[in-house]
Amino acid sequence: MIPEIPAFSGYKNDTFNFLEDLSKNNSLVWFAENRERYNNFIVLPSKSLILALAPFFNQLEPKINTEPKFDKTLMRINKDSRFSDGVPYRTYFLVHFRRFKDDSEFYIYINKDGIEYGLYVNNALGDELFFNKNLPGHKDELVETFRRFDLNNRLNFYEMNKSQPQLIKKKFNIEEDFNKMARTKSILLQKEMDRKSEIIYSSEILLEIIRTFSQLYPVYCFCISQNPIPQIETFENQIGIIK
Repeated sequence: MIPEIPAFSGYKNDTFNFLEDLSKNNSLVWFAENRERYNNFIVLPSKSLILALAPFFNQLEPKINTEPKFDKTLMRINKDSRFSDGVPYRTYFLVHFRRFKDDSEFYIYINKDGIEYGLYVNNALGDELFFNKNLPGHKDELVETFRRFDLNNRLNFYEMNKSQPQLIKKKFNIEEDFNKMARTKSILLQKEMDRKSEIIYSSEILLEIIRTFSQLYPVYCFCISQNPIPQIETFENQIGIIK
């Protein structure tokens, strides 16, 4: 029987305990014995979070997928056996909101230490990838967007590598480090919250995530449109930054 998805009320200490235990016991046998913990403390609250965020994303960009399903908004925790490095499971869980594979996306990343949330920017070339194409012609507008939406010195900037993200700059300021961003193909702009933070364990974390995503949406416009400024203006007029 598929359990009903409850209203989101935050994650639990058991969420992080499970991921910590998994990092020490990464085996098929252990996971089978602890699957109920995985379903109750990882999957179910994440589905609740997705449903809570869905109206926000549907208003922002209806093409963003908000179905609380694996391979839609939930990344499977089991690794592809071809790239497993000897262990069958990831020791983190990813919730992400995108339109298609390889799209720039909003994400919530959960590991044993806490959560990270922000925007992944795909700065590679592609037919439906516009960030790289916008950099030459819209540099001034992008810099101004960071200033107007109070993003400078608020986010940590990582490069997404195959193994693990590499910190490029804490408290990223685009006016100082635009060239670093322009050279980086897979960009993470994020905030981090330690598992000791009480807000994680209540629905208040939902509002904090929405605030951050709404601040980052104007940057996302540079990722999805060859003419981002009108989209940003529409966002400001119709929605604006969530306070």
